[in-house]
Amino acid sequence: MSATNANFVVLAEFRIKQGQRDAFLALAHNDANESLANESGCHQFDVLVPEEDGNTVILHEVYTDRAAFDNHMAMPHYQPFKEGTDPLLEQEPTVRFLSPAERPQN
Repeated sequence: MSATNANFVVLAEFRIKQGQRDAFLALAHNDANESLANESGCHQFDVLVPEEDGNTVILHEVYTDRAAFDNHMAMPHYQPFKEGTDPLLEQEPTVRFLSPAERPQN
């Protein structure tokens, strides 16, 4: 991926309360589906679960740029995700923002 076409990546890790994983996953999958269907700046939205930890969910999201991510948080489908998942969490999610590193020229 070249720097001219670099994407903005979001990794959000959620620690879910015991017994709330299915409810969280339903909200996360809805947000992912709506984002991919309705946001031209959202290129990928994966809902991931680690094999070794049933109470953690990781969202891997790829946007055109930071503005596209900011737009995502203003979309009508984001608010029900945010409000619906807050009571399901043990703690605040860990969110990391990443950009592809430029490859050295040989």
